[in-house]
Amino acid sequence: MKEHEIVEFLKKENEEFKKLSDEHRSLDVLLSEIDSRRYLSPEEEIERKRIQKQKLLKKDRMAVLVREYKKSRILH
Repeated sequence: MKEHEIVEFLKKENEEFKKLSDEHRSLDVLLSEIDSRRYLSPEEEIERKRIQKQKLLKKDRMAVLVREYKKSRILH
């Protein structure tokens, strides 16, 4: 299975992965909205950094789930 096929499979079959993916997408939309502003207040800058960190944490966890799936496929 190719990487994108594994991702699509996990979105359908793994509730945690689906939730992470949905949250990651929502954070991406929020970040795009913030980035579309010409200037950011200090509070908005802090919020932007927080969103970026949350996105990264979710992406990292999804990568772990993909790796675990690949390992489980090799063992079977």
